[in-house]
Amino acid sequence: MKGMKIIGIDYGSVRVGIATADTNAGVAFPKTVLENNRSFFDEFKRICEEEKPDLIVLGESKDYSGNDNLIMQKIKQFRDKVENEMGLSVAMHPEFLTSAQASRLQDDNEMLDASAAAIILQAFLDKSKNNE
Repeated sequence: MKGMKIIGIDYGSVRVGIATADTNAGVAFPKTVLENNRSFFDEFKRICEEEKPDLIVLGESKDYSGNDNLIMQKIKQFRDKVENEMGLSVAMHPEFLTSAQASRLQDDNEMLDASAAAIILQAFLDKSKNNE
């Protein structure tokens, strides 16, 4: 997995956090937060054109019992749209209380969702590194 550019996503019904990482560096960074509205997908496509990712890592939202949260249906629709319309590979990675983690690391601010995306992406990077 060397030399890959990856975008991480914390998908929410109101806001979507975006993070980026280069696997050579092995560190995820918050990038931006997009409003989940009509222009969201176009804005996401613009970011992908700019970043040219090899992979998208999308947070998989489960409840305490391991069942899909209500948002998972929309997350799966987004995943399918990214794969089918943009031709990008999407890896799902479990996310659990990442917004709460991000909030503990920083005050609640406009980049909280991007920080949650960075936590998801960093966990994916760390797991991938350990599996090499």
